[in-house]
Amino acid sequence: MATNTPDPRDGGDFDYTGGTVERPELVDALEDRVDGDVRFDEYSKRLYATDASAYEVTPIGVVMPESTADVAAVQEYCSEEGIPVLPRGGGTSLAGQTVNEAVVLDLTDSMDEVISTDPDAATARAQAGAYVGDLNAAVEPDGLKFAPDPAWRDKSAIGGAIGNNSTGSHSLKYGKTDHYVEELEVVLADGTVTTFGEVAVEELRESADPDADDLLPRIHAEVVRILDEEAEAIDDRFPEMKRNVSGYNLDRLLAEYRGEYREEGVVNLGRLMAGSEGTLATVTEATVSLVEIPETKAVALLTYDDLLDAMEDVSPILEHGPAAVEVMDDVLLGLAADTPEFEDVVGMLPEGTDSVLLVEFYAESDAEGKRKVADLIADRVGAADEAVADADAVADAVVPETEADPREGADETTSQPRRAVDAMEAHDPEKRDRFWKMRKSGLPILLSRTTDEKHISFIEDCAIPPEHLPEYTREFQEILDDNDTFATFYAHAGPGVLHVRPLINTKDVDDVDAMVDIADRVTDAVVRLGGSVSGEHGDGRARTQWNRKLYGEDLWDAFRDLKTAFDPDWLLNPGNVCGDFDMGENLRFGSEYEYDAGFDPAMEWAIDNGMQGMVELCHGCGGCRGPQETTGGVMCPTYRASEEEIQATRGRANMLRGAMNGELPDDPTDDEFVTEVMDLCVGCKGCKVDCPSGVDMAKLKAEVEHAHHEEHGIDLRTRLLGNFERLAPLGSALAPLSNLHAKLPGAGLVTEKVLGIAKERDLPTFRSESLTDWFEARGGAGVPRAEADRDVLLFPDVYTTYTNPGAGKAAVRVLEAANCHVAIPDVDGSGRPPHSKGMLDESRAAARDAVETLAPDVRDGWDVVVVEPTDAVMLQSDYHDLLDGDASDVPDADVATVSGNTYGVMEYVDAHRLDEGIALDAPTESLTYHGHCHQKATKKDHHAVGVLRRAGYGVDPLDSSCCGMAGSFGYEAEHYSMSKAIGRVLFDQVAESDGDEVVAPGASCRSQLKERDGGAPEPPHPVEKLAAALA
Repeated sequence: MATNTPDPRDGGDFDYTGGTVERPELVDALEDRVDGDVRFDEYSKRLYATDASAYEVTPIGVVMPESTADVAAVQEYCSEEGIPVLPRGGGTSLAGQTVNEAVVLDLTDSMDEVISTDPDAATARAQAGAYVGDLNAAVEPDGLKFAPDPAWRDKSAIGGAIGNNSTGSHSLKYGKTDHYVEELEVVLADGTVTTFGEVAVEELRESADPDADDLLPRIHAEVVRILDEEAEAIDDRFPEMKRNVSGYNLDRLLAEYRGEYREEGVVNLGRLMAGSEGTLATVTEATVSLVEIPETKAVALLTYDDLLDAMEDVSPILEHGPAAVEVMDDVLLGLAADTPEFEDVVGMLPEGTDSVLLVEFYAESDAEGKRKVADLIADRVGAADEAVADADAVADAVVPETEADPREGADETTSQPRRAVDAMEAHDPEKRDRFWKMRKSGLPILLSRTTDEKHISFIEDCAIPPEHLPEYTREFQEILDDNDTFATFYAHAGPGVLHVRPLINTKDVDDVDAMVDIADRVTDAVVRLGGSVSGEHGDGRARTQWNRKLYGEDLWDAFRDLKTAFDPDWLLNPGNVCGDFDMGENLRFGSEYEYDAGFDPAMEWAIDNGMQGMVELCHGCGGCRGPQETTGGVMCPTYRASEEEIQATRGRANMLRGAMNGELPDDPTDDEFVTEVMDLCVGCKGCKVDCPSGVDMAKLKAEVEHAHHEEHGIDLRTRLLGNFERLAPLGSALAPLSNLHAKLPGAGLVTEKVLGIAKERDLPTFRSESLTDWFEARGGAGVPRAEADRDVLLFPDVYTTYTNPGAGKAAVRVLEAANCHVAIPDVDGSGRPPHSKGMLDESRAAARDAVETLAPDVRDGWDVVVVEPTDAVMLQSDYHDLLDGDASDVPDADVATVSGNTYGVMEYVDAHRLDEGIALDAPTESLTYHGHCHQKATKKDHHAVGVLRRAGYGVDPLDSSCCGMAGSFGYEAEHYSMSKAIGRVLFDQVAESDGDEVVAPGASCRSQLKERDGGAPEPPHPVEKLAAALA
């Protein structure tokens, strides 16, 4: 399926900037020196004021360098002028490393290339802004990967992984990023470009000069001094942990010098950059080593009656050589049990389960993996009810059966008492992924709070020797109790890195004091137990101040001396690692924070803090910045098309919050703000399901647009598009006359000039015989109600009724073949068109009419079935927003009755297995299926694939995002380039599919797909293919 459409991004401008520009002389100076963009406007600075931490600092400005030469030019000039510089990757830092009052270098904008790969040498070279996920995608065909696996690797940059010394769930096997750094191209503070790799310390001695004018001799001198004079302090104070990223990487430097990794007397200065958080130099390119992808994996899920029992069991489990050991406590399991996605998995756990350990093994074969799991279960599962040290009780304990027999003597691998009560195992990829997904659900569940109290990342990833985890956990719980708060304990138990996020309200001064007290006392425990303040997420603003306590004054001074040697004026990301940060300052939601939307919400917000809670929900993780190729899912199509921060959910959320708390001068309902910030959101709802926090930007956009209409009125085009449900019957009645304009020369140009409809677009064709006309002409229902198995109200959505009645006819045929009595209710539409344009009064009126019409019949046993997906979701989901609570006088029970009994047509067939009673004989044909973003957002898109496969079709379901049409969005002239840019991503996926024909349930999706090349037909609706398979 070839596509020939030119890339529409060539003509698109999605990098909106706005507001005043401070320091214009600095802007001019930098623009004269670099090829990349220089953005010092208020909007751009706002976009880079936050990361995934609790902190917010407005930068001086932002530069998007296109090359190492650009980076060097910026740092040289800023060094001369005394201006701080901050290199930044994906902005996913959890400790505030990537927010500072500095000139931000966004390396992901243009310096994002995987330059080369060498499978034979198992190495790759990439620019610092390349995502780890893109690197892995480039080397996966060779059976290789970059070993460190941070959770956000498809959205975090190589440079960020180096700056943070990132690791991940499998650090037991792979360790940290520093081990895989072979060579770095770096730019020093003064703009000098150099290469850091392996070098003999004797060479450093020869070039060392602490008083030199140039930086390199001074750097060499300090490195040599540290090796000569600080070795004893490093041995004494650095924790012996697999996971320690606090402070500078001096322990690795010393170990290399001693020959613990390679040749004695040789060090790799590139590895000294690992964990330096951009404070020593800016990495621009990296050569990294790779590892082989394991042949297979095996997972055991061990259950415990108490979190402390699970912690006691970590050390003996490590003797079995796992690749990962992850913990989930009762708080996380309880939250997971309340989610539809994981309630069945949690329900499989034995009654009384308080905590679980997920243990994963790598293996050369499935048999080996099953044996490793069997050995573990034989050794560690079967805790007695009371005294586990009682030999007779242990002997009587029940050990669950395993898929493989354990090796002889496996039950005596360790000598410690058994503490696990039961176990489950997973060997097939789907079940393994489900267990892992439940573990990784922890953070999204925690981050979905819309209260002022939030689970804050500030002391969450201390690393403790596993044998001390029980003592550490008990003490941490006591500290939390003393501060009248709580947290969940989860994540990387194997290397001793528990993620603990206390519930804190940073808007409250007393809670901020509690936050500092918790961090201080936990740090004391960490130091006493031989651990590290940060085992994964770095120092930043949250933990830098505790490095002095962790390492002592001598090493603290050594850190500062090293910083000075690299950066004499402390201009590179100043304050981090060994600076003077106070963790209680520069909080995103501090005691001075104020919120004023400037308007009252028009919809029901059934969450804590209402709409304000949603506005403040984005925590900045950057999940919306993942590429389609490596991240998949729906979110965020506009970012994927433009690769501009302002077009990501995070960017819009930051801008909206800034407008509502006074940090931006604009009112959120001003023309400029609505047009440039909110307007390009396509309302796909992808963020509602794919965002870890569940930010519902589509709903926020509807509120802002509605408030804008209330204040400024509604323009003609918006009224026409929003009233499509009223105009379509007229268009159908006047057809074919109403369709003639499309054939008139120059009609498209006139339409664009007068109404702003893109001249390149073909407008929908109205059918002279609507679906309701056809249904009445045929005599109504084909199956009498008295003889039917089910009663169906086929909702007459505007698109199916007036522009594509063929899909509606197919739905009738399929439903009647399943012995359903079908009727078409007397409603004017769902209200989706006005809703998509922010005309909430009109969409509420339509919703009220629909519910009042449908509810009595639904209570009488009728089901509502909708052909058009976006209208189905309107009834199932959006009606609650429009009608529930104080939003209307329609009883909530009536809304719930309708929404709970409304189905998309393929969902209906699948949910009730209607196809099992239908004779189907599909032709030998393979279908490429593009689902609708609204149904994906409500987790209802999978039904069509299952039904079509059971009908006999081969189906390739695309992991696709929004098509880019988004209802009327793609018809609007100013949105045409964005619409086509989004469509290009989909077109490429279609081109790579082996399907014989494309199918898509959404009317606008089918319109967009028809335009993928000159000869492409408009795809059918899945129900049309199902109808074609009727025997």
